[in-house]
Parts: sequence; C-alpha cells; structure tokens
Amino acid sequence: MIYPSIDKILNTVDSKYILVHIISTRSKQIQETAHYQMSEAEYHCKKEIGRALEEIEKGLIKY
Repeated sequence: MIYPSIDKILNTVDSKYILVHIISTRSKQIQETAHYQMSEAEYHCKKEIGRALEEIEKGLIKY
C-alpha cells in the first residue's frame, strides 16, 4: 500500500493527471540529483515515488 494515501493528496491537487505528472517529475529529480527536501530519516518510504508523494503531502512541492 502506498503511503500517503492518494485520496488525501487529491484534496490539495486538482487532478489525478496533474498528480501523476508532478510525482513522476519529482521522482526523476530525486533519482538524478539525490536531493531531498526532508532528511532521509523523516521519510516513511524508501522509493523515490513514495518520497515524492510525501513531499506533496507535507506541502513542500507547489504546482
């Protein structure tokens, strides 16, 4: 199961399509640069997609 729930994130993002675009772009940035907006200990997920979702949930990524 994905953490955080996509239903919670859709309250801040208007569309599922926009959400997918933001997550894919941010996860690619994380893979290429290894730059995180939070400390690695704060993340629940180990994969880049989950970490991008967590950043959106925390309000660190604006679209």
